[in-house]
Amino acid sequence: MKAIFIAFDQAYYERIVDMLERNNCRGFTAWQEVQGRGSVKGEPHYGTHAWPSLASSVITVVDDAKVDHLLGILHEMDLATPKLGLRAFVWNVEKTI
Repeated sequence: MKAIFIAFDQAYYERIVDMLERNNCRGFTAWQEVQGRGSVKGEPHYGTHAWPSLASSVITVVDDAKVDHLLGILHEMDLATPKLGLRAFVWNVEKTI
């Protein structure tokens, strides 16, 4: 099992949730208002007067076999609208209950 943490501009929220649904990723946890800034070229998402946009994030745990397919879809989304910002990180899941 792998955990995929996805951080993205709020504009992506419905598309991300829909993508998970279409790919049979039933379980996820979402945070709809998070703050941050990309490490390379990312615009700040602080929810302030100077930087009004916010980000969202989702974490989902999936079978190893789904990871590359999901990352491919997310990468295509990011390439289509690079100024919005979207990143995904994969971690090993050691145990679940």
